[in-house]
Amino acid sequence: MSELLILKPIFKERIWGGTKLKEVFGYAIPTNTTGECWAISAHPEGESTIMNGEYLGQTLSQVYQDHPELFNYCKSKTFPLLTKIIDADADLSIQVHPDDAYASKHTKDHGKSECWYVLDAKEDASMIFGHKAQTKEEFMQLVKEGNWNDLLIRKPVKNGDFIYVPAGTIHALCQGTMVLETQQSSDTTYRLYDYDRVDSMGQKRQLHVKESIEVATIPHLELPLLMMLTHDGQNINTRFIQNQHFTVEKWDIHDYVQFPNDKFFLVSVIEGDGMINLTKVSKGMHLIITSEAKEVKLEGKFSLIVSYL
Repeated sequence: MSELLILKPIFKERIWGGTKLKEVFGYAIPTNTTGECWAISAHPEGESTIMNGEYLGQTLSQVYQDHPELFNYCKSKTFPLLTKIIDADADLSIQVHPDDAYASKHTKDHGKSECWYVLDAKEDASMIFGHKAQTKEEFMQLVKEGNWNDLLIRKPVKNGDFIYVPAGTIHALCQGTMVLETQQSSDTTYRLYDYDRVDSMGQKRQLHVKESIEVATIPHLELPLLMMLTHDGQNINTRFIQNQHFTVEKWDIHDYVQFPNDKFFLVSVIEGDGMINLTKVSKGMHLIITSEAKEVKLEGKFSLIVSYL
């Protein structure tokens, strides 16, 4: 059966990671500083494998290349999206990602626009999102001075928030937040500042100040989100964003839904349990509904974060 591909996640140890991936989702994390769950990934830095059906044990990139019919004959040469869950037990570095044009010229990766659905946030949680400089010269001067308070914009975050982080946006998740991230399939990050902290070997992590300045959007631009809510009395669909990179939605299922399909969907179960096309799913599972599923049938009481092209 190729209607659903259930995926085995990969876990990444990070200097700022913690244990919430185990506490919230029950994952068998490798260490107590596990920062990332690469939940649906065909990126060479962390590949998901298929856990069910005729493609059991194969990597997602292998299935994507060999069976384009499962992905509606997607034109992207490589699998275009990546889903993560991030546990920020400490502040992440102040960072920025390049767009496709810069990445294609300077890396072997895609650009990286991303977005976050906040799964859990402590009471006073915040994030760095954008900067106050109006010109590149002002930006460079504040960076040179290490005047981060005057440069960076800090915003509060709470459970259920959705934040779009287009390429070029200076940003950082901060301590006490857990997010589900949908992004272009890229692992290119430029660190502007990392609080002068050191790793277990006493080494500071590499910074990329020159590249950060080259790719940063100056002045900062915050794009409005035009969220759309639809429901049938029982079930709710919240569309957070739709652009050239991805569409991201939250499906809150309280009964039964059935609809025709010609897409492939990346699906993460963030609460509850139920059935997707007669397959049992529960909190913490990640899967792809392929375009071989000519109908999508959802039954139970569960919440999904869903992305597609």
